[in-house]
Amino acid sequence: MHSNLRNLKWYIRCVMDNASLRNFLDLKVKLYNVPAFIEWDPISIPHRFKKRQDIEIMGLIASLFAWGQRTTIINKSIEVAERMQQRPHDFVVSHQPKELKQLLGFKHRTFNDTDLLAVVAFLHRWYKENSSLETAFSYGMKAGDTTVENALNGFRELFFREADMPNRTRKHIASPRQNSACKRLNMYLRWMVRKDRQGVDFGLWKSIGMHQLVCPLDVHVQRVAIQLGLMLRNQADWKAAIELTENLKRMDPKDPVRYDFALFGMGINSATESGKQLPRKLTDF
Repeated sequence: MHSNLRNLKWYIRCVMDNASLRNFLDLKVKLYNVPAFIEWDPISIPHRFKKRQDIEIMGLIASLFAWGQRTTIINKSIEVAERMQQRPHDFVVSHQPKELKQLLGFKHRTFNDTDLLAVVAFLHRWYKENSSLETAFSYGMKAGDTTVENALNGFRELFFREADMPNRTRKHIASPRQNSACKRLNMYLRWMVRKDRQGVDFGLWKSIGMHQLVCPLDVHVQRVAIQLGLMLRNQADWKAAIELTENLKRMDPKDPVRYDFALFGMGINSATESGKQLPRKLTDF
C-alpha cells in the first residue's frame, strides 16, 4: 500500500498536464462507486435489510464498529444482528428485560456489551417516540448550516441526555465539539443522506443535504488527500475534515463527499481496470 501511495505522486505529476484533478478523481469515483463495492465494505450490513428502521439501526452499529479489520467489522455487525434475531428495530423497541441478556458478552475491540446496551437503550427511547433516526441528527441543525457540525453535536447531546448512560461509551460517540474528525459518524451520514444511481449509499434522509456532508477522514483518505494537495493539516481532527471537504466542494459543491469513494478506494487498494469488480483481498480501516 505504501509503495502504491509513493507511485501515486509520480502518476499525478504525469497525468495532471493532460487532465484536471477533478477529472482524475471523477474517474476514480466511477471505479469504486459501484455495487461490487458493497460486499467488502461495512455498508454491506445495512444492505442486508429492507425495513427503513432496520437499515438505520444496523447502519449506525456497523459505522460505530468501523475501525480495525474490515472482515472483523462485518462479522461483528452480523453477530449483533443475530443476537437481535435479525429484527433490530423490533428488538430495540419491544424487547423484554430478559432478552437483553442476549447481548451480554459481546466485544469488538474496546466496544463491549456495556456500550452495546447503551446504544440499545438510546435506540429504545428514541424509536418509542420517533419513526426515524433522521430526526436525532437533524435535531441540532440550524438554518444556514453549511456542514453537519451541529447535527453531530446535537446527536451526541441527545445520546447522553439520560443520566444513566455509561461514561465509558462517550469515547464511541464522537462530535466536532471534542475536535474529533468524526470519521465513523460522517461515514454513517454519507450512507443515509447521499443518493445517486449507483445504489451504494441509501439516500433515505432528506432533512440533511448532500452539500452539508463532511468527508469521512481516516488514515487512508488523509494520506491520499495530502498526496493530491487537497489538505495540508497532518492531524486527523475536525479542522482537517473540514479543510478536505472545503477543497472537495470546489470540485463539486452539491455532492463533495462522493469523492470519498475515490480517496478511500485509492488509499486501501487498486481496483481492476474495468471497474467491474473490486479485489477480493480485504484491507484494514
